[in-house]
Amino acid sequence: MNKRKNTIKPQGKGKGQIQGNSRNQNRDKVMSNSQGQNQSHIKGQSQLKQFTVQEASELLPFLLQTLSSLGRNSVKSILARGQVSVNDKPVTAYNYKLEPGQTVTVSKDKVIEEVPFVGVKILHEDEDVIVILKDAGLLSVAANPQENELTAYRQVMAHVRNHDPKSRIFVLHRLDRDTSGIMMFAKSEKVQQLLQTTWQESVKERTYVALVEGTVKKPEGKISSWLKENKSLKMYSSPYPNDGQYAETHYKVIQSDRSYSLLEIQLETGRKNQIRVHMQDIGHPIVGDKKYGSKAKPIGRLGLHARVLAFVHPVTGEVLRFETEIPKMFLRVFRDSTDARK
Repeated sequence: MNKRKNTIKPQGKGKGQIQGNSRNQNRDKVMSNSQGQNQSHIKGQSQLKQFTVQEASELLPFLLQTLSSLGRNSVKSILARGQVSVNDKPVTAYNYKLEPGQTVTVSKDKVIEEVPFVGVKILHEDEDVIVILKDAGLLSVAANPQENELTAYRQVMAHVRNHDPKSRIFVLHRLDRDTSGIMMFAKSEKVQQLLQTTWQESVKERTYVALVEGTVKKPEGKISSWLKENKSLKMYSSPYPNDGQYAETHYKVIQSDRSYSLLEIQLETGRKNQIRVHMQDIGHPIVGDKKYGSKAKPIGRLGLHARVLAFVHPVTGEVLRFETEIPKMFLRVFRDSTDARK
C-alpha cells in the first residue's frame, strides 16, 4: 500500500503522540481534557490581580474592600461577567464563603471554564483542525440535527464556542457509535472542503485494531469488494463487480489463539461499516458485532478501535501523526484464555 511509505516513523510511544517537527507550534493550542475534568483558562494573564484572603468573609464584601477604587455596581458587574475566581475556580455568587489562605483572582477578561467532556478527549487543537479520542458507545454525529442525544460533535462544538461564540466545527469523517478511537473535525468550511477533496492524498495512515472471532490463519492479507446497503441499512458485499462502492481493507495478525485473533487493519477506502463487513466476509466477525455475524461478546463492546491517524495539515503542510494504545480489554482475552488452559 502506497500510503504507508509516506508515514512518519514513530519516535516514541504514547497516547495522542504528534510526530514531525512543527513549523508553526506557536500557533497551536494543544488541550487534553480527561472525562469529567474541569479546567479553567484565563485570557489576558498580564491583566490579573491576585489577593490572598486573610480572614473569613463573603466574596462581595471582600471585593468591595480590595477593589475600593471601583464602585459597588462595577464590582457586581465584574462578578456577574465571570471575571473572578477563587483558587482558580470561577465564582459569580456574591455570598461565596471565603476562607483564610485562599487566593482571589480578578481578571480584566472573562474567565473561561471548560465544559467537562463525556467520552471525549482532545488530542490536538489548532486554528484549523481538532483531533479527538472517542470512547465506544458515544455517537460521533447525530443523524438528525434536531436530536438532543449527546454526541462527540455536540461536545466539541460546545468546547470551541465556549472560547468563541462564533466558532463552529465541520464533519470530516465518522466512527461508528460502538467503535472507539481517533477522529477529527475541521474548524472552518474552507478546511473541511479542502480535506474532503484531497482526503485520499492528505490522509497518510488510518490504522485500526480489531478483535475478531476464531484463528485467522493467514498472517496478512487483502480484502476487496463492492459494498452496498440493503433496505434495513445493513451493508454487504455484492457478488457482482462494479455493483456498489469499491472497498479495500488490508490486515495483519498481531496475536491469536484458538478463540480470537487481534488484527492490525489498514484502510485504502473508508466506506460505511467496511471493516465489519470484510471481517464477516472472511469468516472472522468482530467480537460483539451481532449485526455482522458475531456470536461472542468477551469484552462487552465492539472489538474495533481506530488506533492511528496521520495526515498532512491542510494549512501548514506538515504531517501530524496521532497514535493511541491498543485497548487493554482487547489484550486481556488472550491472558484469560491462557490462564483458563493452565
